[in-house]
Amino acid sequence: MMTKTVAIISGLMLSLAAFAQPIDPVSWTIEAERTGDNTFELVYKAKIDPPWHLYSAYLPENGPIPTRPSYEETAGVELVGDIIEVTKPKIKFDPGFQIDVGTIAGKAEFRQKVRLTAPSATLSGEIEYQVCDDANCLPPAYEAFSFNLQSAGSGTAAENEGEAGTAAAGGNAAEGNVSEIADGTGTGDAGEPGEVVTSLVPEPASEPGSVTGAPGEQLSEPSAAGSAGLSGDDEKSLWRFFWIAFGAGLLALLTPCVFPMIPMTVSFFMQGSQNRARSVFRGSVFGLSIIAIYTLLGVIVSLTNLGPDAANMLSTHWIPNLIFFLLFVIFAFSFFGMFELVLPSKWVNKADQSADKGGVAGAFFMALTTVLVSFSCTGPIVGALLVEAAGGLALKPILGMFGFALAFAIPFTLFAIFPSLLKGLPKSGGWLNSVKVVLGFIVLAFAMKFLQPLDPRHDIISREVVLVVWTILFFLMGMYLLGKLKFAHDSDLPYIKVPRLLLAIVSFAFAIFMFMGLFGARLTMVSPLLPPKSPGWIDMTQASAPAATVVATGDVAEECVPEKHTDEFHTAYGLTSFYDLEEGLACAEKTGKPVFLDFTGRFCSNCKKMEAAVWSDPTVQSMLRNDFVLISLYTDVNVKLPEEEWYTSEVDGKVKKTIGQQNVDYEISMFRTNTVPLYVIMDSEGNVVHEPRGTDLDVDSYTNWMQEGLVKANK
Repeated sequence: MMTKTVAIISGLMLSLAAFAQPIDPVSWTIEAERTGDNTFELVYKAKIDPPWHLYSAYLPENGPIPTRPSYEETAGVELVGDIIEVTKPKIKFDPGFQIDVGTIAGKAEFRQKVRLTAPSATLSGEIEYQVCDDANCLPPAYEAFSFNLQSAGSGTAAENEGEAGTAAAGGNAAEGNVSEIADGTGTGDAGEPGEVVTSLVPEPASEPGSVTGAPGEQLSEPSAAGSAGLSGDDEKSLWRFFWIAFGAGLLALLTPCVFPMIPMTVSFFMQGSQNRARSVFRGSVFGLSIIAIYTLLGVIVSLTNLGPDAANMLSTHWIPNLIFFLLFVIFAFSFFGMFELVLPSKWVNKADQSADKGGVAGAFFMALTTVLVSFSCTGPIVGALLVEAAGGLALKPILGMFGFALAFAIPFTLFAIFPSLLKGLPKSGGWLNSVKVVLGFIVLAFAMKFLQPLDPRHDIISREVVLVVWTILFFLMGMYLLGKLKFAHDSDLPYIKVPRLLLAIVSFAFAIFMFMGLFGARLTMVSPLLPPKSPGWIDMTQASAPAATVVATGDVAEECVPEKHTDEFHTAYGLTSFYDLEEGLACAEKTGKPVFLDFTGRFCSNCKKMEAAVWSDPTVQSMLRNDFVLISLYTDVNVKLPEEEWYTSEVDGKVKKTIGQQNVDYEISMFRTNTVPLYVIMDSEGNVVHEPRGTDLDVDSYTNWMQEGLVKANK
């Protein structure tokens, strides 16, 4: 299959030095620890070279490849529970996949509990993983293992046999030496609970570029990204959420349940007190108590967050997302005035009675009464913040509730200390109910986020459906602000004030912005809340893709049509691409056009980033459509080819049977790298004419590189 490309090796070798990358930046140590007479923990430890990272074992659908072992069916061994992530992943939004994913850098450890149901058994399998950095991803790799497990009553120690070493490109584990450790000597009595009874340590690989450590090698400390503490992205995420929560607390003050309580509550503290210092002290206790009550909610949510399992369930499982959707709809209808959410009157009455006692305890119970009474307005806001925080970092719910409570409590405390400020407050009126209704529209729009996991394929809850719903909601909100739409409890609106008019303009502008998204606008600001673009996405900003590349031969026009693997693969933005190297090179020879070779992957986050940020540019798309023959080679697809297309690799001596294995093998043999994305420009004869390029999110830089390559190819 690769016979035609052998002749162009000399041209490709020009770029080897610039693009030499490690074949696999992960080295594994795999062992089993005895935890009882018939129970073991299988321990998978990875050392990850910076700046690479692994992915969590628990990821949403349509994301990258999770790090997970798979086992061959073996009688005598049963798994106990699911795999445990000892190293907690960092949860962050992946702009390539448009979802939250967990990543692990530096060092990683996973554990799986197993139980023997026979005197001895052999458990074999492989752990699948994928590594990426900020610019590149590697194809999925596999590390094989095999455990000989024996019960404590068998009189012999457990042994281990397996394969180790650097994972070969294309998905097969490279073979290495086996290290057997059993009770320190390999013979003797069975180990005690907690003893390492089997071990698998990778040997150094003989191939260039390997970074696998030798047995006994002292592993370096993890990189900063993988060490304890928060990364820069995590800190930014926390602070961003804090200020969102703070703003929500200020917004809650403007609701009809809370705003009128400010002068009433402050008057409560000022009455019957001749000592101003005591009044200020009680007001301060009141404010701090509000902060403590709301922050306690965040602590409870944080303590009940069960880590990646819970985060994955909250973000992907249809049951919690359906519950959240229904809750948000109920909150929105409550804001619209359909009904009022109230807590049991007994709770409010008891707190109110305790507040009458005075002193520090009275100030605390007055704060509790304020929280309970205002629940019908603050409950939906607090609930939204807690739902959004529950699947993230453990600090997120605590910091979010602290930010909300701080903003909520500051006015009460300030007005208690400086009562003269009360004179500057606007009077209560219909504007308070308008704030509540506007919140209802926003909450209803946000509820669409929780419908998406109910339809993972986005056949019904598609990007178009969400954009249409949002467009209608924000158009209706603009009409409401102009007084053209009324809800229960709304006052008559004889004229429109300037602030209300400005808010209406913002609402209509956002509706138009969403509407333009239906026809190709990028919508970068709200893309994390939207489903991904579907293959049939309408993009009015781009010309329609040609069905074939036209070849001019005298007076006859022939069509150069991709035929291989077109049912398996599709290229973004309707671009015509070949998915077989030989077929694409043949088309380039017919047309005389240069080749644009795209090494990519279905599970490559950076490939998706490039498609969204760079390939969406009209100039880039025009060049890919008209000036090049585009060949997309997927490196992470294990689609088996017919046996007559199999071949034995000169790189690692293994038989390459799948599309992904052959494409990775070609990339390694030509460029000494298996990172994706990788873009290569060739002339029509298949000779490399320009330095290959990886991830480059600068559209101008990428366009200039393409134009330079086009000039060189056409010389």
